[in-house]
Amino acid sequence: MDTNILLENGTNELEVLEFKLNNNHYGINVAKVREILAYQPVTPIPNAAPSVEGIFMPRDSMITVVDLKKCLALPSDDDTKGLFIITNFNKLDIAFHVDEVIGIHRVSWADIIEPDSTINVGANGVSTGIIKLEDKLVVILDFEKIVTDISPETGLKVSDIEELGDRQRCDSPILIAEDSPLLSKLITDCLKKSGYTNLIVNANGKEAWDKLEAFKKEGTVHDKVHCIITDIEMPIMDGHRLTKLVKEDEELKSIPLVIFSSLVNDEMRRKGEALGADMQLTKPEIGNLVTAIDKLIRNKKS
Repeated sequence: MDTNILLENGTNELEVLEFKLNNNHYGINVAKVREILAYQPVTPIPNAAPSVEGIFMPRDSMITVVDLKKCLALPSDDDTKGLFIITNFNKLDIAFHVDEVIGIHRVSWADIIEPDSTINVGANGVSTGIIKLEDKLVVILDFEKIVTDISPETGLKVSDIEELGDRQRCDSPILIAEDSPLLSKLITDCLKKSGYTNLIVNANGKEAWDKLEAFKKEGTVHDKVHCIITDIEMPIMDGHRLTKLVKEDEELKSIPLVIFSSLVNDEMRRKGEALGADMQLTKPEIGNLVTAIDKLIRNKKS
């Protein structure tokens, strides 16, 4: 999907596509959106998850259609109208059925309100942030969480960790920036199973940056951080902004940094490379993440 708006690297900005379900306003990061199509008849799949409407083939590829209203427990009068938002993340093409699309807004991650525990209860929340636009609130949905609830292995291939076999314990400290409570727990659990037990977990890029700044003031940053793992999409400060700050800092730029995100497509990979990321992996590849950390820490020590 071409929005004709080119975001500069590391500016901590994003474009949000606003859409409606009933009379509620929701949003999705434009970086996840491939195209928008008018509703088309779908073919139901036996024994599929209740929120999966079926499949359709707009051109030469088969795409699963998800009824977003069912995912959010919203009432639905007619499921043969509306639009399909075709997305691509975690190496999957998925269509989300919505009522209508309102438009695109360019906003800063710093202006996105992070949901508190009254909105997101632990790992069950499906909102990553809220934007106030004029007289309305737009809820940015956690589409990775929605899809992971339908098919857990699409989020992180935890089974990959078992294939790594027995591993030795490694005390190298790893700084993590990940806003999703569910994915943060899965990542830390997988890293601990892989032998990495010295983990410093942060809920967004700003928290991670503040930790790095504090360690710099102490003069201990290279002792306390041997590798950085960051998501891209995060409230307050995103992963691209964090990468830019780290790689432009003379004291920090030698610390290996891995972008681990559902958004690592060709365009995002180019942005990450321009910002100086040492490696970029898409989120199902947790086994590859462990292998990448092994290599980066080994190279840094040598």
